[in-house]
Amino acid sequence: QVQVVESGGGLVQSGESLRLSCAASGSSDRIYAMGWDRQAPGKQRELVAHIKSDGSTNYGDSVKGRFTISRDNAKNTVYLQMTALKPEDTAVYYCNAGDYSGGYYYVQGWGQGTQVTVSS
Repeated sequence: QVQVVESGGGLVQSGESLRLSCAASGSSDRIYAMGWDRQAPGKQRELVAHIKSDGSTNYGDSVKGRFTISRDNAKNTVYLQMTALKPEDTAVYYCNAGDYSGGYYYVQGWGQGTQVTVSS
């Protein structure tokens, strides 16, 4: 089981920026793939961004060009830099960490979620 701890959520105005952090702890010699999903009230959970241990990334269509995911492998920590925030970005953001096997991503741990609220 991997422990995942998020930080950095809050209330911002439309157009502003915010950075989320997420640290994973588990096996000391393993570098996890990690990512962020989000869920808004009444909506399905959706992919925000994902980063593999080699640094390759992918993003949800709604955040491409505005959000950037990066990582510090030495700390097993990922960062989500969110810019040009919109009210529709309002959601609970969940961090996850896991491994790839056979080309599939298996989540080993989820964070508790951090609220991001963007006012218009």
